[in-house]
Amino acid sequence: MDMGLSNRTALVTGSSKGIGKAIALELAREGVHVLVNGRHADEVEHTVREIKTAFPETSPQNAAADIADIREREALLDKFPHIDILINNMGIYEMMKYEDADDEVWEAYFRTNVLAANALVRAFLPGMLDRNEGRILFIASEEAVMPSGHMPQYAMTKTMLLSLSRSLSKLTAGTEVTVNSILPGPTLSEKVHGIVDGMYPDEAMAFEDKERRFMAATLPQSELRRFIRPMEIGRLAAFVSSPYASAFRGSPIRMDGGLVPTIY
Repeated sequence: MDMGLSNRTALVTGSSKGIGKAIALELAREGVHVLVNGRHADEVEHTVREIKTAFPETSPQNAAADIADIREREALLDKFPHIDILINNMGIYEMMKYEDADDEVWEAYFRTNVLAANALVRAFLPGMLDRNEGRILFIASEEAVMPSGHMPQYAMTKTMLLSLSRSLSKLTAGTEVTVNSILPGPTLSEKVHGIVDGMYPDEAMAFEDKERRFMAATLPQSELRRFIRPMEIGRLAAFVSSPYASAFRGSPIRMDGGLVPTIY
């Protein structure tokens, strides 16, 4: 399916690996010129080259910056003042006991996962509205609607993104600009792959068997019975970024593998 995205420009934050990289690759597959972002310029450049090799008709660019840092973020905005699609994917997470998270930790999560994303929206939304065209997408988490209790500081920020998305969507009424959120469930990022491998060090066991054992032991409520692949989220993000998804407005779009037990 041609999603009608050819020659658009997209900034995907935190896209040198994981879900962000998968989104960048799937957008490039649709002919989008992706601005690859991450804190480490060498990792970003590696991803840029990978995208260019796979999709030579596109022009990915190195947009390395720590967007939680005001100076680096402003420099990024000066360099790339115009985009058609903003994917706010970058975020930090860590399992942490509530009593171990002091005010500094809470502030760091709020600044990184919420304020940095909102700053990019403030920069790009006015231009999208002027042109009457654009897509803004927040990558949230099932933790936003079903906090596990293992990382309350993270869950709080993801819930805030859903509220922010809904509020911002009100500003786009009657236009061809949309603001939405995707809520992925447990996803097989590089970090998660390493954790699962480390839990079952038997080299003779196929990773798929380790994965099934892990899911049965820790997430038996999952109907998918495996981790979501980043590419699956990338494909969904590409569709929501397309002209065919204009009816999605402030929507929290769940891709949780059946993990969340509620109807809505």
